Amino acid sequence: MEHRQRRENFRKVLASGKCVFPASVFDPISARIAEDLGYEVGMLGGSIASMVVLGAPDLFVLTLTEFAEQARRTCRAGSLPVAVDADHGYGNALSVMRTVEELEAAGVAALTIEDTDLPPRFGQARKETLISIDEGVGKMRAALAARRDASLVIVGRTSAPGLTGVDDAIARCRAYEAAGVDALFVKGVKDRVDLEKICAAVKLPVMLDSPSKELRDLDHLGRTGVRIALQGHTPYLAAVEAIYQTAKALRSGAMPEDLGQLASAARVKELTRGADYDEAVSSFL
Repeated sequence: MEHRQRRENFRKVLASGKCVFPASVFDPISARIAEDLGYEVGMLGGSIASMVVLGAPDLFVLTLTEFAEQARRTCRAGSLPVAVDADHGYGNALSVMRTVEELEAAGVAALTIEDTDLPPRFGQARKETLISIDEGVGKMRAALAARRDASLVIVGRTSAPGLTGVDDAIARCRAYEAAGVDALFVKGVKDRVDLEKICAAVKLPVMLDSPSKELRDLDHLGRTGVRIALQGHTPYLAAVEAIYQTAKALRSGAMPEDLGQLASAARVKELTRGADYDEAVSSFL
């Protein structure tokens, strides 16, 4: 599928009038699983990419080129529209432009640019802070200017609800909306009252980061203006635990045939698109 079609499909989700939970994806197989299961969109988080690519925690040591390459691998595996967490754009506004160029070429359907002051400054490693609204607007405008395919979704992201309060979150969302972004991503919303205040203050569709149980009602989220609500990165965490426990059991003397919950040969062939390769072998070899 062409990149533009994926992006237009992502825009349809934003315009649908309802909220969906995206699949947390991190590599070609996870993206194919999500697509085969009927997920409307996928989400590649920066923290998960850091673990997958480097085996490192989310401390912003992953480079843009490493992240873009993992995004490319994930997107090329199928036709699932994938949104990616582009953090702070890997630097200032000029770096944001480079980030958009690389991720657009990688085939992503959407990307978020946030207003968190990253990487953490000396002495502030344990304290999350925000850049000024003016600098945030500059980053959003830079992202839009760097975009070559108008269907690519640029999402302005802020952690203000949990750091500086609802009023500042509204001010930032309005500023990014005025700058021209396609959607807004808010992190740290505590309850329905705060969410409703933020959504009522803007006209753009909203993405929500890992909402609490109180905020997981899809009908309420849809009515409020939220179109995509993340659920964390459970699939990757489940995969890590499964690999650990399987390796531990084998190391302790278990036999492969004694282990349960293994992917069948049929499942592996399905997810690796084995039938397509069989056809190619038959046709060309």
